[in-house]
Amino acid sequence: MMEQYFALKEKASDCLLFYRMGDFFELFYDDAKLASAALDIALTSRGKNAGDSIPMCGVPVHAAENYLAKLIRAGFKVAIAEQTETPAEAKARGGYKALVARDIIRYVTAGTLTEDNLLDARSDNILVALAQVQGEIGLASADISTGSFELATIADDALDAELARLAPSEIICSPGLMPRLLRATEWGKEHFDSVGAERRLQDHFGVATLDGMGEFSRAELATAGGLLAYVEHVSQGNMPYLHPPGRRETREFLSIDGPTRASLEIDRTLAGAREGSLLHAIDRTVTPAGARLLARDLSAPLFNEKQINQRLGLVQWFHDGSAVRDDVRTELKALPDIGRALGRVSVGRGSPRDLGQIRDGLAGARILRERLTLVAGLPELLDQILPALDGHGELVDLLDRALVDAPPTDMTNGGYIAQGFDPALDELRSAGSDGRKSIAILEARYRETTGINTLKIKHNAVLGYFIEVPARHGDGLMAENSGFTHRQTLAGVVRFNSTDLHEEAVRVSQAGAHALAAEAAHFEELVEKVLARKHEIGESADALARIDVSAALAERAAEGQWSRPEFVDGNVLDIQAGRHPVVEAALSAKGDPFVANDCCLAQDERLWLVSGPNMGGKSTFLRQNALIVILAQAGGFVPASSARLSLVDRLFSRVGASDNLAQGRSTFMVEMVETAAILSQATEQSFVILDEVGRGTSTYDGLALAWAVVEAVHETNRCRCLFATHYHELTRLADRLDALSLHHVRAREWKGDLVLLHELAKGPADRSYGLAVAKLAGIPKPVLNRAKSVLDKLEAGKAETGGLAAGLGDLPLFAATLADVEEKSDGLRDALGAIDVDALSPREALDQLYALKAQLEQE
Repeated sequence: MMEQYFALKEKASDCLLFYRMGDFFELFYDDAKLASAALDIALTSRGKNAGDSIPMCGVPVHAAENYLAKLIRAGFKVAIAEQTETPAEAKARGGYKALVARDIIRYVTAGTLTEDNLLDARSDNILVALAQVQGEIGLASADISTGSFELATIADDALDAELARLAPSEIICSPGLMPRLLRATEWGKEHFDSVGAERRLQDHFGVATLDGMGEFSRAELATAGGLLAYVEHVSQGNMPYLHPPGRRETREFLSIDGPTRASLEIDRTLAGAREGSLLHAIDRTVTPAGARLLARDLSAPLFNEKQINQRLGLVQWFHDGSAVRDDVRTELKALPDIGRALGRVSVGRGSPRDLGQIRDGLAGARILRERLTLVAGLPELLDQILPALDGHGELVDLLDRALVDAPPTDMTNGGYIAQGFDPALDELRSAGSDGRKSIAILEARYRETTGINTLKIKHNAVLGYFIEVPARHGDGLMAENSGFTHRQTLAGVVRFNSTDLHEEAVRVSQAGAHALAAEAAHFEELVEKVLARKHEIGESADALARIDVSAALAERAAEGQWSRPEFVDGNVLDIQAGRHPVVEAALSAKGDPFVANDCCLAQDERLWLVSGPNMGGKSTFLRQNALIVILAQAGGFVPASSARLSLVDRLFSRVGASDNLAQGRSTFMVEMVETAAILSQATEQSFVILDEVGRGTSTYDGLALAWAVVEAVHETNRCRCLFATHYHELTRLADRLDALSLHHVRAREWKGDLVLLHELAKGPADRSYGLAVAKLAGIPKPVLNRAKSVLDKLEAGKAETGGLAAGLGDLPLFAATLADVEEKSDGLRDALGAIDVDALSPREALDQLYALKAQLEQE
């Protein structure tokens, strides 16, 4: 047995091996040690190898999925080794001691799950494949549970942003990309051959050419082939259903990089929770598929005005028609998740319940279409997707006739094929039922003939049917002429058989076995019928999800009195009475109002410098405008009285402080890396929010960096930008930067206490109120008093000399370390920096060289 185990383990060296032994999956050696710790189950031992006990642990087969879920969440992969023959078949093949054959029937990995209890019903489960071909990075993404399949070519500097958008559960890649991908699994280079991948795609989708699917680059084909090969390996031949791949054009979507997604908490908070995110604040979907689509929409807002307005038109229609919206949401809520049911059926792990869900979902979709087509003035998007809800009448009718109203998940005991669908099956069931009635009659007759009122006919899996009497009556039935044959004596009871009972038992068992076989055959036929229409069923699932998302966004807009955004040409972001959807929801739960603020960025005021005290609402103001952009371009209404904006191509957020110690980056280093990405990638169509740039280093360094960043955003990037800062010196830039506008969050001190008004006003803040905020935070009074005396000195010195250091010299705390450093000028460096090399002729270059040499000798 251990030889067989080692052979299977060699095939799954990177997985925990679930080795089937009877009613348990057993794990041995290191697998057992890892699994017992992760699952908190007992670690035992069995037998010996080289004199040492073999570590072992196991989980019951019937509860295996619960344990698999824990192992997958813990980051493991699992290989399932099942028995591929019965003990009787093994005995016939190799004699009494023959070992039952086993083989790996499936690999369970995070990105290839289909089971309900292993998945989050309201989140996608994405598998990503990456490969670099001819200098291009190809990306293939698929959700095995629903069949979505996309290909894209990704620029090197956009890869991290795309992975952040997808948030894949699992990444596989060609060997060349491994060093830069911390969470990826290396998948053999031979699987990413673009020529072989093209053939693999043709074979899988049964086409002679891929022209009908679109034009794909060699890198995209390579990743598609790699992903298909991996899924085929994992599923061990039971390939899931996948839509024909679609090509994703990244320029059609608003680009949001990983740090921006994290700081804006779009679908998860910084702590990793869904609650508290933008998605949680707006999600009013009533179906799991709708929730998954809404999350995708928020993670990839559109950069296509026509498509955005199509989505907005459908949301507007539901918003204005509250009665229709309520009826549609009620009907959608009753529909099952047909997309994931189809996913399970396609990989051979479907159940009668899944077929029932597909039946009920498609029937409900048809009814929904019929009702919606009766409504006048359908919006363009709804008119486009409604046909996908119909066309399944023949399949629905078949499933309706074939299945019981509520089919079970377990097929073991049958009972899922409806009465009347198959007369032959009905006869087998009748025979089994009549046989059981005959056994009941036989039991009554035996009680009468023996005079033993406690005689019973029972059944178990080992003995089948048997007669059982109390031990005191056992001797009377032992006589040779009694008609009973002794089978078993237990404490208190004796068990017998009889010729009549044996005949009836054979009739019942044969009828039952034949009935189960007949039901299983019907199930396979129904699965074939469903898979023949898998593409159309998938389109129906997508259409239902889109309707759910649109109605949900309309519901949220009606709740919060949100408005439809208007898209205009130019470089505009004009939001009136804008609000932060997450903060407003939190305040509303406590009965507190949210203070709305306007934001009007235009070509002549595209950069706002926002100052004011901590806790005054600067960061909230910055974030709320970024979230409004996301909501608008995702096709939803926004929390504002009105919103006019030009399309944003890239969204950047540098808000908050964090470090990345795993990559050796301090808080300030992370800040600078993110700021550098913004300055190198933001375009005139971008929207940028920057909060406290430069605060992670010394005052002068930080001020200098913030100063230079403001200038660069204004002069070079020329994008719409909100820049929050405590450096009041930056307000001087307004004198020479034409598109820079000064604003501040208002605050007042009242009887020694700070009152934060959370209102935005024109002009710079008069002070930062840092000591007042420190008081609110509970800083001890002696520390506050000392800070106030230091501040008074600093302010006095600054007023007298115009410089910060002048006030420090008179303070005992700083006097010993303070020294004015005169800035040194490097004339030679300045002269070199002033030379335009490309504009010089050879003679002029030589003259410049002589001049520099002469200058060096003088210095």
